[in-house]
Amino acid sequence: MANMLMCVRTTLIIPDTLYSDVKLAAARQKRTVTALVEEALRDLLRHHSEADQDPEPFRLEPFGGHGLRPGVDLTDSSALADLMDQL
Repeated sequence: MANMLMCVRTTLIIPDTLYSDVKLAAARQKRTVTALVEEALRDLLRHHSEADQDPEPFRLEPFGGHGLRPGVDLTDSSALADLMDQL
């Protein structure tokens, strides 16, 4: 039982035109639609996983006005909530 492959049957709601394209691609590759969709999902997840490893740093740059108000610390969410409650 430890080597048993576990699968889930599910329903996807996708546009008819996309499904037709997938069926055609699968037929051209002599593969099942399931195999093609599974490979595409694995590739997508692998791509996102690799992209998540080196995210670009997020930088908040105030515009207009004169920058941050005195006493505002963007790294302290509790203090920010308190300041916003005072507005």
